[in-house]
Amino acid sequence: MNIHEYQAKKLLSKFGILIPNGRIAYTPHEAKRAANEVSARGPWMLKAQIQSGAREKGHFIEKSAGKKGGIRLVTHRRALIPEAEQMLGSTLVTPQTGPLGKSVGRIYVEAFQKVNQKFYAALVINRVQAALTLLVAKLEDGRTITQIAADTPERILKLPLNLQKGASIAQMREVREFLGLSEKSDKQLKSFVNGLHKAFIEHDASMIEINPAGVDYRGRIFALDAKMSFDDNAAYRHPDIVRLQDEYEEEDRALKASKYGFKYNDFDDSGIGCIVNGDGITLAAMDLIHEAKMGLACSLNVKGGVDKDKIAAGIKIIMTNPKVEGILINILGGFLRCNLIADGIVEAASEVGLNVPLVVRFEGTNKDEAKDILLNSKLPLIIADDMEDSVDKLVSAVEASY
Repeated sequence: MNIHEYQAKKLLSKFGILIPNGRIAYTPHEAKRAANEVSARGPWMLKAQIQSGAREKGHFIEKSAGKKGGIRLVTHRRALIPEAEQMLGSTLVTPQTGPLGKSVGRIYVEAFQKVNQKFYAALVINRVQAALTLLVAKLEDGRTITQIAADTPERILKLPLNLQKGASIAQMREVREFLGLSEKSDKQLKSFVNGLHKAFIEHDASMIEINPAGVDYRGRIFALDAKMSFDDNAAYRHPDIVRLQDEYEEEDRALKASKYGFKYNDFDDSGIGCIVNGDGITLAAMDLIHEAKMGLACSLNVKGGVDKDKIAAGIKIIMTNPKVEGILINILGGFLRCNLIADGIVEAASEVGLNVPLVVRFEGTNKDEAKDILLNSKLPLIIADDMEDSVDKLVSAVEASY
């Protein structure tokens, strides 16, 4: 689950993270009032609140929105309402939204914060090291963190943090020296990193990204932007966070999947629709699909504790995706019984048809019963023996269908 920038900033501020003064606005006149509240003289930042990075580098589809991006610096009070009118209700396209873009229904009006230096900071889960990892990098020469990661990854510092204690004194010093900060920033840096760590742990986050953070002339560190994602599996512990979810930001298929307790991901490519159970098997299947030089259109991660009808509804989400050229169902049955998946496949196919190749691989609880259900259904599908076999058979079937 993701939330908007202004929501993430409000959460982080409770943990000692400094943020510029800001207010949310839904209309142009609200934007003007918000601007007066956050800064009497300006300048002000108007920031489109869609869940996407690179908003500043984006563009609006509508000509009436002008040629500026989704983050705008406003220096004159009389320009506040016209700029807000251009942004609100218009469709912002960024490198992360795809060509259809996202409609801007609210803007964050923020006091402009002057800084002398900017850097990138993030907390992520490193699943290889089984550690919470701090990432920091200088932002120089107009280069984005994506460009730095692609061209000079050695310029990103990666530090595994103690899960309970956070960053050590030595790690704090390493971060300061890596970023080239003065010693007067020591206290602020400690507060900043520890605040991120506490917010991450207490909210069961899966990612916190500050892009950028800014350092002013006094050594104070501000979160100029903020992005937070949360572990869906821990949502029951955080009803206050769940209430922040913006259903208008969720893709229709992702929203439908979430209502059944499933996790849906849409990707830019056309190609394979992948139905699995568990994050590990998801990554393994994705790796094999990419090795086979096939695109990945989408994935659906189903969980245990569901019935046949929910499984069928989830499978229909994949079957009705026009980008899907072939479907891979790879289930490692445990608590989620394979025969339930098989019943769901039959029910979904009977409703929406099966117009693309479908390969199924079952392993675990009731796998033989599941195979019998599929064989007796007479559906034109393929049963595979293992994960590698399933991908090989699906690739062959998709290529033969062209």
